[in-house]
Amino acid sequence: MNKEIYLVQGVDMESYQDFSDRIFAVVAKANSTFNPDAIKFTITEKAPPAISIIPFSKRKLAAISVYNPHAAICEVFKNIAGFRGAYKVEEALPVSYQKTWIDGERTPGACLLTLISKKKNIDYATFLHRWHNGHTPLSLKIHPLWNYVRNEVKEILTENTTAFNGIVEEQMRTASDLLNPLKFFGNPLIIIPRMITVYADTKSFIDYSSMETYLAAEYLIKTK
Repeated sequence: MNKEIYLVQGVDMESYQDFSDRIFAVVAKANSTFNPDAIKFTITEKAPPAISIIPFSKRKLAAISVYNPHAAICEVFKNIAGFRGAYKVEEALPVSYQKTWIDGERTPGACLLTLISKKKNIDYATFLHRWHNGHTPLSLKIHPLWNYVRNEVKEILTENTTAFNGIVEEQMRTASDLLNPLKFFGNPLIIIPRMITVYADTKSFIDYSSMETYLAAEYLIKTK
């Protein structure tokens, strides 16, 4: 399956609503013009909490995913204000929800959107092994994940683009499942050990200095 992800950020003085409206319009137009197999986007709709155990970025960001895209679609997204880059990815779904809502509606719950690069002192094979075979099962064990989209970047399609190695979308059934530490990590008796375990695990393969995390919402505009 051919899948590409396009990152677009908000521009100066743009409100969250204006940013959402702009992304929704351009995605809808791309869908009607190029008719891909499927298209969706994950987007920051509101400011993250002022206090959170997750280091949310305060910037506005959208990750637009297109399945079997037309060759010209990348040129369309490249011309969007705030365009950051295009990536060809390989998708894996360690856990997936059963969709019960119609295309175009907001996916229930909340999404943790994370952009990652490998730690500089390890090779790529080690990065993949620790991400896929270590961190993924750990996340499934600890966090209340409803849908987990693991996108491994296979190719960077545009110039002057940050070289992320992974784009991860972790969907929770409710916002509370993500934002309440006692739900995201577990009850008071186990929360601290679990937080330490997750930190040590991610620190072993992710470059924290370049990692970006966002509180986001998902919209499935056209599904397969």
